[in-house]
Amino acid sequence: MRDALKVYQSKRDFSITTEPAEGGEATPDALTFVIQKHWASRLHYDFRLELDGTMKSWAVPKGPSYDTKDKRMAVHVEDHPISYASFEGTIPEKQYGAGKVIIWDKGTWQPLGDPHEGYQGGNLKFEIHGHKMRGKWVLVRMKGKGEKQEPWLLIKEKDGYARPAAEFSVVDEMPDSVSKLPMPGAQAAKAKAKAKAAPLKSAARATGHGIPAQAPKAALPASLSPELATLVDQPPGDPAEWIFEVKFDGYRLLARIEGKQVQLMTRNGHDWTHKLEPLHKELVKLKLPDGWYDGEIVVHDENGRPNFGLLQLAFDGANTADIVYFLFDAPYFKGYDLRNVPLETRRALLGAALGKASSDAVRFSGEFGTDPEELVLAACKLGLEGVIGKRRDSLYVTRRSPDWIKLKCGQRQEFVIGGYTDPQGARTGIGALLLGTHDKDGVLRYAGNVGSGFTQAVLRDLKEKLSALDTDESPFPPKAVARRKHHWVKPTLVAEVSFAEWTSAGAIRHAVFQGLRSDKPARAIGREVATHMEESMQTQSKTKAKSASAKAGPVAPLGKLPATLKVTHGERVIDKQSGATKIELIRYYALVGAMMMEHLKGRPVSLVRAPSGVGGELFFQKHADVDKLPGVKQMDPALDPEHPPMLEVGSVGGILSAAQWNVVEFHTQNATGKSYEAPNRMVFDLDPGEGVDWAAIQEAAQLMHAFLDELGLPSFLKTSGGKGLHVVVPIKGGLDWDTVKDFSQEVVRHMALTLPERFAFKSGPKNRVGKIFIDYLRNGRGATTACAWSARVRPGLGISVPVGWDELAALKSGDQWTVHNAHTRLDHGNAPWDGYAKAAKTLTAAMKKLGFKKQ
Repeated sequence: MRDALKVYQSKRDFSITTEPAEGGEATPDALTFVIQKHWASRLHYDFRLELDGTMKSWAVPKGPSYDTKDKRMAVHVEDHPISYASFEGTIPEKQYGAGKVIIWDKGTWQPLGDPHEGYQGGNLKFEIHGHKMRGKWVLVRMKGKGEKQEPWLLIKEKDGYARPAAEFSVVDEMPDSVSKLPMPGAQAAKAKAKAKAAPLKSAARATGHGIPAQAPKAALPASLSPELATLVDQPPGDPAEWIFEVKFDGYRLLARIEGKQVQLMTRNGHDWTHKLEPLHKELVKLKLPDGWYDGEIVVHDENGRPNFGLLQLAFDGANTADIVYFLFDAPYFKGYDLRNVPLETRRALLGAALGKASSDAVRFSGEFGTDPEELVLAACKLGLEGVIGKRRDSLYVTRRSPDWIKLKCGQRQEFVIGGYTDPQGARTGIGALLLGTHDKDGVLRYAGNVGSGFTQAVLRDLKEKLSALDTDESPFPPKAVARRKHHWVKPTLVAEVSFAEWTSAGAIRHAVFQGLRSDKPARAIGREVATHMEESMQTQSKTKAKSASAKAGPVAPLGKLPATLKVTHGERVIDKQSGATKIELIRYYALVGAMMMEHLKGRPVSLVRAPSGVGGELFFQKHADVDKLPGVKQMDPALDPEHPPMLEVGSVGGILSAAQWNVVEFHTQNATGKSYEAPNRMVFDLDPGEGVDWAAIQEAAQLMHAFLDELGLPSFLKTSGGKGLHVVVPIKGGLDWDTVKDFSQEVVRHMALTLPERFAFKSGPKNRVGKIFIDYLRNGRGATTACAWSARVRPGLGISVPVGWDELAALKSGDQWTVHNAHTRLDHGNAPWDGYAKAAKTLTAAMKKLGFKKQ
């Protein structure tokens, strides 16, 4: 077996990469497969089949296709260890295969005939049982032409799962990881049970520091996303393989400790160090080893129970001295990356470190018993929120995982506040909060109201916060809430609410307000649905599969495109450089549509149509007949009475119908339809002239940022999808178009006069050779700028992406992200622009500093 992995091991430095060097056990009762989506120098799919104690592996550049006519190239590569089937993460730079890896699909496979003969003979037929890959397939070896690696073909066999490529692309419509999902089929459960022991065996080999040998040395990353637990409806069937902890009623908090530098970060990456000064001082005093520590902060009531309301009061009153920090994990510790080390080992190291540094404010989250049913019952009697279960041998992953589970005493989750009612009788402040959760399309659905659980102080505080968010527009779909005298608010506040049950109409009953949450963004709040434990899920899946097969025959996995969207000529190539087709562009917009709507909503839009693709004739449409564009609507003609009505994209469906109409680019104006004569942003487009390199563009953006900051103006950054960058300034104050444009011009004039060797004030090509023109003309009435997440009609189909100022130095180009590699950025979404709306300022003070006077 070691000989089979020699090539694999020779290509990797396991002191740097977190990939497993070896490990995993063969599973004769159920051969496993995995397909890993791998963003190396180019995106490809690593297809691996378990056979003879290793994973036989092929690199498939385009990924699998359900079309029997598609013969997908599959390059035969070295065998990988069976343990590699569970690898998901990022291979470090300068390592073999450097880049992000996710588990795109997993499951079991069944050879059709002798697999050894098929593999050796170059005609391996098999049936596959995965979340995305199903039915019969074949791997066929081609006659090579002296290549170092054998060329094979991956082909879908004719069966009930096969579908034409024009109808369905499994790689485009199902791009995400399945690592948190259970192994499909009852056989897979046996495979997983046998594979569990492998990490524990390797953990026995330890370094002199007590660190297991498979943990590589690693510098502390600047940020870390925590592992999240999955809500389940019953305890696991194998409790001895789990540890159980109290489910704390508090805020998740990560501590990054490096020498005397201690940072306290929320689960969403916000730095709360300044909010938790007593805890910060305590951690500095404790001198814990360098590392990332994971835990939860709470405040106890007089009976010693964690109380979320008291925690909120501690923050509201800026008195956080009573906060206790319970630590339960250490994914980085003493200069090592412990994420691929079993949980039990990580906790042992953490417990030992905390035992040497005794503190009342920083404590170890202990393990309680092995009977989860009794533990949940006891927790409920004590008034606690519930119990957390974690597999003893689980690795630390930076996402939601089925290896960590939540068992709650009652129903309780977060909701977005969309409005409120007036108080009745002697009550002050508000009557009830109108609640909602986002569906899979990002639409805020009404979920009922909560009118109990408030103190007088909370009612006053809520009224003050909500009044600042008042709006005339309901955040819910039309007619979702019965017509009454409600007050609508911008849906940015998040409330934690306990309740008895969900009604069949999708509303909660007997709700009690627990407090506001500031550690979770409103856009991430959806309805939390309890998952059945793995055994139940497998039984259900098997029963449903048999039933569906008996009634209608097998079907391939469902895609994400709406069934009502009819795509014509989806196979047409619209960009020769990347080979992108029209259907690929439409599927890209389906992926980013919900995020894109945050930038499109309410703004007049111009659509750039490219019927002949990149390099062909373009049509710039500010006005159009929308009868054939569901989801795109005409705005009030009174906004621009001298011209036909402007257009607005009102939904994700509108984005998709426009893309079907050959629209590639979406451009927005700087004002919304509600206040069209008063723009609410300025845009500065950094447009490089001939001979300007990327480093100069980055420097120009930083200078722009510094100057705007000196003027007291907030600014946000995004790539243009082309050569440059866009700097966007949110503003308020009701100034007219001409004033805002003139002021933006004065800003650019000042930059050009101050740094004439870097910036050109005039826009002509001759004027900006070797310089950057900061385009202020985007701020004129009717002018537009490419919307965030819009593709660009340029070779490669670059996209405009929101980024943080702290990411500027690492950016590689203005078209770093494209329609083809957009998946590498989806985890960040619009997060770099968090706080955009609240940051808006009037221009009065900035005008005064610049000596600008309105004409």
